[in-house]
Amino acid sequence: MTTTLRPAGPEERRDDGGRARTYEVCVNSRPVGRIRLVTDARLGLSAGRIADLHIDERDRHRGRGTVAALAAEEVLRGWGCRRVSVDVPAASAAALQLAAALGYTEHSRRMIKELTTAPGLPAGSADRPLGAEEYPAWLAATHTHSIDAQVANGMPRERAEHNATHDHRTLLPDGPATAHQSLRVLAHDGTDVGTVWTSTYHPDRPGGYVMDVRVAPEHRGRGHGRTLMLVAERETLAAGRTVLGLDVFVDNPRARGLYETLGYRPTDYSLRKLLL
Repeated sequence: MTTTLRPAGPEERRDDGGRARTYEVCVNSRPVGRIRLVTDARLGLSAGRIADLHIDERDRHRGRGTVAALAAEEVLRGWGCRRVSVDVPAASAAALQLAAALGYTEHSRRMIKELTTAPGLPAGSADRPLGAEEYPAWLAATHTHSIDAQVANGMPRERAEHNATHDHRTLLPDGPATAHQSLRVLAHDGTDVGTVWTSTYHPDRPGGYVMDVRVAPEHRGRGHGRTLMLVAERETLAAGRTVLGLDVFVDNPRARGLYETLGYRPTDYSLRKLLL
């Protein structure tokens, strides 16, 4: 039997040159599922993404998904893509196993925590809003930190700079006074030690989201990162949200370990593969 991809509709084009198309997964011309391919708007035109892959129940466990994914890689190569990514739910053991067998490796993971009671802060620690006079320096540092983190994880610097600028302009149009955005400074024994930016509402997310959390280098290793996360949880609950999420890169095991001890659990894995 031959498994192939058959276009399910015309190719879609974005103004920036991005592409997208949905295909039927067929076995001897019989549809058994679907797959949707896109170029990744955040990573650039050379990065493809498998946005959706579904094989009908009766045709699973026969290698259909494997062949469809390999065929999708060929399509993306034809589009000029040099790498491909896919997001896999943490609960989907079969999909994670398939991705690993095809050479995909974890790039980052999304984690969430259900919130119930606003936590207290350790003795000597207190938080306050980031002041308008402090905002320009904070924004510059956050902008640099975001770019450096993305570049360190394989993104071209030009694309990382574009993403960081777009995100900050879109999410913080009114600086620290922007609705649904919480910018807090943590002090310990009267000395500022770090900041946390929490988005407390987004139409595509179920709750709050930690956008940026940073401890000043000279104050690291003293538990302030954990305290900043407690501040984010408290801000989320104060906004009437009961779930807090975040993304963490695979090359940051220390942060991942912190989130796990605080009760965060993975919901999705972002996996990537180079297209040679």
